[in-house]
Amino acid sequence: MKPFPRQPLRRRLIGAAAAALCTFGALGPLQAQTAAWPSAKPIRLVVGFAAGGTTDVMARIVAKSLSESLGQSVVVDNKPGASSNVAASEVVRAQPDGYTFLVAPTSVETANPFLFKQTLNPAKDLTPVAGIGRSQMYLVVKPQSPFKDARELVEFARKNPGKLSYASAGSGTPPHLAAELFKQAAGIFAVHIPYRGAAPALQDVLGGQADYVMDPGIAFPHVRSGKAHMLAVAGSRRSPFFPNVPTLSELGFKAELDIWFGLWSPNGTPAEINARMAREIAKALTQAQSKERYDALGAEPVGLDTAEFKGLLASEAKQLSSLIRDKNISAE
Repeated sequence: MKPFPRQPLRRRLIGAAAAALCTFGALGPLQAQTAAWPSAKPIRLVVGFAAGGTTDVMARIVAKSLSESLGQSVVVDNKPGASSNVAASEVVRAQPDGYTFLVAPTSVETANPFLFKQTLNPAKDLTPVAGIGRSQMYLVVKPQSPFKDARELVEFARKNPGKLSYASAGSGTPPHLAAELFKQAAGIFAVHIPYRGAAPALQDVLGGQADYVMDPGIAFPHVRSGKAHMLAVAGSRRSPFFPNVPTLSELGFKAELDIWFGLWSPNGTPAEINARMAREIAKALTQAQSKERYDALGAEPVGLDTAEFKGLLASEAKQLSSLIRDKNISAE
């Protein structure tokens, strides 16, 4: 019998390549894309606030570390408006290919749906990936204020309903909600004066146009220089920056609300990509340079994995939806 003729090398290589292409195609384009991620284009972090604010700076700290660890450019794209709703809507419409994510305060999911008339529902339309940090809020007055501690302020407010006023970063913002929690816990009534941001709210308290403010940390330089007085922390624990200042809960007023920040992806983003992003963010937040930059913000680089982040969102949504409904708070 004649031996079976051997195929030329070129023909065998072509056949093997064709077989490989068939196998690769059977995996589907999404799996092929996941395997190669990230390589196709820069990763975009869409931020719902203007450049320079806490959310934006956190996003840029994380973006820098991710660029280095992933070997791919990570850019911050600011889309301010409607307390991050504009940015969230853009991410909902994005391709779920692992190249677009939302960076925002958790209030985009836990408070906004109850404050705005909107079709967007981040709890259903976006996928939580990881927490990227938190900042506390602080009960701050001007140094000439007659109140030396939070109990004195509460005692006066109870005896003089409506005579005190408080400034906020805007209706429905976390500082506003924290102030409402404080009012509820203390059993007081004070007039709300909303501003377009935390900075002008603080300035008018320092100038005497309002009596107090729940400040997200921008008052730190004023407190340290003696131009503002911090009465208490509106959180579950004392601040690492001002460990001698008591919490409202310690004083008998259970008003606990930190501002948490996180990362979301469009629904349908491969789970492997979300998991990789969560791991890389966790590593980024342990770096000394990240902690230094967070400290400058008055924030903490506290990471939450996906399960922890989902748990926080569920708990906070329950707390804030009840508050917003009971107090009939609206951002519109």
